[in-house]
Amino acid sequence: MQGVQVERRKMVTLPQEEFEAILERAAERGARHALSEVGLDGPEAARDISELRSLLDAFNEAKKTAGLTIVRMLVTGLVMATLAGAFVKLKVFGGGQ
Repeated sequence: MQGVQVERRKMVTLPQEEFEAILERAAERGARHALSEVGLDGPEAARDISELRSLLDAFNEAKKTAGLTIVRMLVTGLVMATLAGAFVKLKVFGGGQ
């Protein structure tokens, strides 16, 4: 029973509103500290984040375009190989049997 009484003396009780206010302040301080650690604090932070988002959007668009280009090249190559095989088979270019 002695251990339970020691634990109760270490507990702190707060009204719900005060507890939530403390949590909100702690979260805000943590967020500000994290942004400061990566250099995204100060008056230019919003512009910097906007530029980073634009850069990420451009990168994703380039990645998508590159993927589509590779697929188009593969399909074009397959069609050309099929046509070349058909032309050779039909003796259009003087080959085949």
